[in-house]
Amino acid sequence: MARTTVAAALAVLAGAAVAVTAPAPAQAAPPGDKDVTAVMFEWKFSSVAKACTDQLGPAGYGYVQVSPPQEHIQGPQWWTSYQPVSYRIAGRLGDRTAFKNMIDTCHAAGVKVVADTVINHMAAGSGTGTGTGGSTYGKYDYPGLYSWYDVNNCTSQISNYQDRWNVQECELVGLADLDTGEEYVRTKIAGYMNDLLSLGVDGFRIDAAKHMAAGDLAAIKAKLTNPSVYWKQEAIYGAGEAVSPSEYLGNGDVQEFRYARDLKRVFQNENLAYLKNYGEGWGYMESAKSGVFVDNHDTERGGDTLTYKNGADYTLAGVFMLAWPYGSPDVHSGYEWSDKDAGPPGGGQVNACWSDGWKCQHAWREISSMVAFRNVSRGQSVTNWWDNGGDQIAFGRGSKAYVAINHETWSLTRTFQTSLPSGSYCDVQNNRPVTVNGSGQFTATLGPNTAVALHTGARTCG
Repeated sequence: MARTTVAAALAVLAGAAVAVTAPAPAQAAPPGDKDVTAVMFEWKFSSVAKACTDQLGPAGYGYVQVSPPQEHIQGPQWWTSYQPVSYRIAGRLGDRTAFKNMIDTCHAAGVKVVADTVINHMAAGSGTGTGTGGSTYGKYDYPGLYSWYDVNNCTSQISNYQDRWNVQECELVGLADLDTGEEYVRTKIAGYMNDLLSLGVDGFRIDAAKHMAAGDLAAIKAKLTNPSVYWKQEAIYGAGEAVSPSEYLGNGDVQEFRYARDLKRVFQNENLAYLKNYGEGWGYMESAKSGVFVDNHDTERGGDTLTYKNGADYTLAGVFMLAWPYGSPDVHSGYEWSDKDAGPPGGGQVNACWSDGWKCQHAWREISSMVAFRNVSRGQSVTNWWDNGGDQIAFGRGSKAYVAINHETWSLTRTFQTSLPSGSYCDVQNNRPVTVNGSGQFTATLGPNTAVALHTGARTCG
């Protein structure tokens, strides 16, 4: 099949995660006070390990999501990672030893690990190929793992999203669709996930979940050594479609794609003032089980969400997401691209942030400073909302935090009313001191497309 076809439709697969072991399978919200995930898209495991130590742990990220570790087809394109040929940990990003070392290093830094998990399908292609770990394969023939008998009866591509059978039994962009209703297939998939659990993985992002019946996924999860493990399912909302993302809430978190799509529309064409009841008030799934993001590797290439190419729209949307108490947020951290198929620079080796094309959004001051803001304000409701009716908004998170965002083209000077205790604070967006008076007020000037953020965990600037 054409490379562009694969890329375009693999752009219908993907998202982010928030991982953790929970007391019951339906308990999706991560416990504790750190629910932000850094999604290190196509980073080598050794580079992820270093980021956990140097950046993610110190910033307060609770989780890191890594790209699929399983053996896949060869090729430089990013989407080769989503065409598995075996369940060995032998992809371009690192072998089993590197994967285990990364998990141990991230855990030592206080960061849990989520694995992007491709279990709906196997690789496509014609003839016989050799995977990144040396395994031979052909479409419908993965020696020692699956054969023709283990795929669904429909071997044509998905063509009708209004037909449940077509969506869940036919092939996503020609990829060999596994029969997840088959006990043998379920056992093999669970075996792969149990292997990852044995290495210390804390949770899973389930790629292309919408293309598997929710009951099939529940049956696979029940076979895990920890059937209560956290997972987040990629089920993309489509108006009028036969399969609804909410069907998967019984298994765990579900990614709320409408959140990211609507953020793009609001930040580019509407008023930030409209965000006053963002989340369930907009008809989204329940907050405690929703995974949210500004962009992911698929949507940034597909154009349905903001991307790093959108400048202040993108940055301020990230600030808002981390300040606003809906869902569990993923921060996408990828690389520059002009060719939508292009794989990671240096094969995924990140020698330094902001070099060789690596964007490192997780480490941008505007984004990373808001991770601690979110951790400190966890469980606090929205208070002291203010807006100008347009693109200037401000709100508090109880007595713990306060943020103001100016998305207009002119400066804003204002005395803001907060519920913060009086005293000195650091505006973590700009690393500058701010004083809150005895009435909970402070005065600040925000330039165009900037923000101010205060929280009780940062009383002095460092």
